[in-house]
Amino acid sequence: MQGLHLTADLHRCRCASAWLLDATLLGVACRDAVQAVGLQAVGELFHTFPATAQGPGGVTATILLAESHLCVHTWPEQSAVTLDVYVCNFGADHSAKAQGLIDALIALFMPAQVQRNALQRGTIPGTTHT
Repeated sequence: MQGLHLTADLHRCRCASAWLLDATLLGVACRDAVQAVGLQAVGELFHTFPATAQGPGGVTATILLAESHLCVHTWPEQSAVTLDVYVCNFGADHSAKAQGLIDALIALFMPAQVQRNALQRGTIPGTTHT
């Protein structure tokens, strides 16, 4: 169950507003990015939320991967996005692919500020994993 879990919080995104509002468009970009880094999509769900008093509805794009998952959430009223990429490294190390995927999505949204986190999952304290 060992793997790499990457997250990124994107602030003041300067991309075209469609990337924050259009589930279909964002879904295609996510699917293309997954394929470009060599991960395998096995399912997907793209959803646009209705507008509220705070502004237009955001989008959630989720792709289930053979290696684990990608999830993108947009907040157009804040020009913000959260990214979540997790790859289990069962059978092979997919860490470089996960990094390439999150880098491609960060570039798509063109944020002015990015907060990134990386967590090694499934490790047991006091042991080493290869």
